[in-house]
This record gives sequence, C-alpha cells and structure tokens, in this order.
Amino acid sequence: MNIHAVAPTAGAAARPWLTERRRSRLAAYLFISPFFVLFAIFGIYPIFFTFYLSMYKWNGMGDMKFVGLKNFELVLTDPTFWTSVGNTFIMGGMGTIPQLILALILAVALNSAFIKGTKLLRAIYFLPNVTSIVAVTMIFSAAFANKGMANYLVSFLEMGPYAWNIQNWPLKTAIATMVIWRWTGYNAIIFLAGLQSIPGDLYEAARIDGANRRQLFTHITVPLLKPFILFTVLISTIGSIQLFTEPYVFLSQGGSGSTRSEGITMVIYLYTEAFRNSFFGTAAATAVILFMFTVIFSLLNTWLSKRMGGEA
Repeated sequence: MNIHAVAPTAGAAARPWLTERRRSRLAAYLFISPFFVLFAIFGIYPIFFTFYLSMYKWNGMGDMKFVGLKNFELVLTDPTFWTSVGNTFIMGGMGTIPQLILALILAVALNSAFIKGTKLLRAIYFLPNVTSIVAVTMIFSAAFANKGMANYLVSFLEMGPYAWNIQNWPLKTAIATMVIWRWTGYNAIIFLAGLQSIPGDLYEAARIDGANRRQLFTHITVPLLKPFILFTVLISTIGSIQLFTEPYVFLSQGGSGSTRSEGITMVIYLYTEAFRNSFFGTAAATAVILFMFTVIFSLLNTWLSKRMGGEA
C-alpha cells in the first residue's frame, strides 16, 4: 500500500460535460438549426430522392419497380425531349443575349452624370423582377393576341399579322420578349454595382491621356466589369435552362396547349411526364439530365472566367 496516496479533494472532482462554453455553443446551434432542418427536408432530401427515383418506374401511387438506366434511355430516345432541348436553348439565346446587352447599356446610362432621377429609374427597371410572373405572362398574352398590340405594331412594318402562340418563330420571339422584359432590369442593377466599384481616378487619368468615350468603355469599363459579366451570363444561362412559367402560362392562355412542340421546354417536358402522364421515373431522369446541363454550363463558365482573367 502506497502510504503517500492522498484522497481526492472536492476540488479535483470531475468537471461537468456541459460547461458554460459548450452551453453557449449549443444554444447558438439550436438557434440556427431550423434553417438546416428545413433545408435538409426541402432541399437535400428531394435531390437525393430524385437520383434514387430516376432508377425506378413509378406512377406516384403504387409500388416502385427498379428499372436501372431504362428511364434515361426512354428520355434520351424520345424526340419530344430533344425538341424541348432545342427550344430551351433557342429561346434562352434569344432572351439572354439581347437582355445582357440592354442591361449593360442601361447600367452605363444610369451611372452617367447626365441622367437625372437615377434612383427612381433603378426602381422602375427592377420592378419587373418582383412582379408576379403569371400576371406578367397574362398581360403579354393579351399583347400578343391575334388583335393585340404586337400585331398592331408590326403592321407598321407591313408584316404580320402573326399567330404568336402557334407559329414557331413568333412564339419563340414572344417568350424571349417576356424573358428580356423581366430580367433586363435585374442584370442592369448588377452591372451598375460593378460600374460604381470602378475608381473614378482611372477615367480621369485616361481622359488626361486623350482617351475618348469609346476607348474608356472598351479599355477600362469592360475589362473591370468581367467578373460581373461572367456572373450575369452564368445566372442568365441557368435561368434559361430552367425556363418554365413564361412558355407554360403563355401557351395555356392562348389555348394552344402548353405541350406544343414549338414552345415546349425541358422543364415543361419534365412537368408533363410527372403530373400529366404520371411517369415519375422518367421525370426524375429528366431532372437529373437537366442538373447535368446546369453543372456543365457552370464548369464552362468557371473555365471561361479563368481564361479571361489570365489564370489559365
């Protein structure tokens, strides 16, 4: 027996696990936990379930039957799907390219000292983005009706009248016009933020060296706006891939049916497979393919940004 052993004192008792520091951390995690719980339920779980469901045949009610990659084969061999892909990229291009050009022009104008009431104009340009898409589409449906404003305007050019909700290119033009009207102001605000981040000293120094307005724009404005331009291109491209409400409501309002081959998009194809045909397996496979398109364009945008930034 060790005669030097000393009995433990009260102060040497084991410290409690839930210390004051851990209690503070636990309280902080509890306060932010609702967001993560809801995100897991409504964000993460649907994503994983979509990948899982893409391997099964299911009508939404009965038993699920494992079919492997059969759903992907059915989608990729369906001519309607490839029509929807073509329509999505055509209408996306028709809506995205003019939209970004107009947004840049508006941003430069709003950033100019010659424009008065810029705060009011910013609010007006941004207003379409916070307006209900369904309400906007219904108004445009009336404008693009057979006796609507669109046919009245093109009549001055000795063109038309067009059946905007039936004919191929008029239909795509009408939908692209809605996209341009809705998102131009949003991108203009982003460009305006980029323009206001450019130091004014650069413009002053360039003017002293004899640079004109065109040279200021091409050699100072555009290079320093590259991050903002790439961001808007990425967001607009992803938005065009997910185009749904405008063509769906426009075709439904026109009475021509939302699944017309001239206006069907990838998301409308997905919606039709799931909620009209009750083919949830092929709809999930379409969602996975749509996800892959989005990833590819995101990676392409990252590569382009590195190339334009001189990192590659």
